[in-house]
Amino acid sequence: MGRVTERRRVLRIRDGAVSERPDTLVAEEPMEIRLNGRPLAITMRTPGDDFALAAGFLVSEGVLGAADELSNIVYCAGATQDGSNTYNVVDVSTAPGVVIPDLTLERNVYTTSSCGLCGKASLDAVRTTARWAVDDGPDPLRLTPELLAGLPERLRAAQRVFDRTGGLHAAALFSEDGELLDVREDVGRHNAVDKLVGRALQSGRLPLSRTVLLVSGRASFELAQKAVMAGIPVLAAVSAPSSLAVDLAAETGLTLVGFLRGASMNVYAGQHRVALQAMADRG
Repeated sequence: MGRVTERRRVLRIRDGAVSERPDTLVAEEPMEIRLNGRPLAITMRTPGDDFALAAGFLVSEGVLGAADELSNIVYCAGATQDGSNTYNVVDVSTAPGVVIPDLTLERNVYTTSSCGLCGKASLDAVRTTARWAVDDGPDPLRLTPELLAGLPERLRAAQRVFDRTGGLHAAALFSEDGELLDVREDVGRHNAVDKLVGRALQSGRLPLSRTVLLVSGRASFELAQKAVMAGIPVLAAVSAPSSLAVDLAAETGLTLVGFLRGASMNVYAGQHRVALQAMADRG
């Protein structure tokens, strides 16, 4: 199986001094996801949590929503001449009776570490395929700016592979009290989110209501879609969101926070979940 990191020799230049040394790089390998034996998608990912990645991807595609809808996930033989297992091909079997949507089955989907899934469905498609409304129920979720401001530091402290490579994105799931529930790393931030969601599916924790999803980097439409499909009410990012991500958040009720850096942040949608009264009282 592929490793999370690999070593390569590099020419290092520092302040005019030249030397050769080994450097630790994050591994990136393709993984094909098959659904009931049929090729569905290829993603460039960091090896590890592959089954969770596949399960989470199928949650975002509207195929899976509960642990009992998943029958099995296995590695299968890769595309080598001798038929050996490359551990880069994963086959997901659904339980009997699970209805497979036809949104993606008639096409092969290619995803990359930079852009995620290309040619995504419209806002209407996400809204109609989501199993759960992004709803807090009778007791609305309220998060203080102070709580949100402390999350990036907790995420950064949990990024073990990033410390060795500097080349990984991360996604973390927090409780409404700021407790770190899970964190995953990957060369693609959308893969890191799929790994989080897939682990939640496998342990029967969907929908992920009353939680906060924090991602390194920007908040794209695809990440907002994955949050909505998993029932996550709050998505926060340390960088900017895209216009389509803001549109989707506004239409679905998702709270979207961007540029979460220190005590500063921008709330682009779902402002009702940010508790500003305490700040007003102090002012």
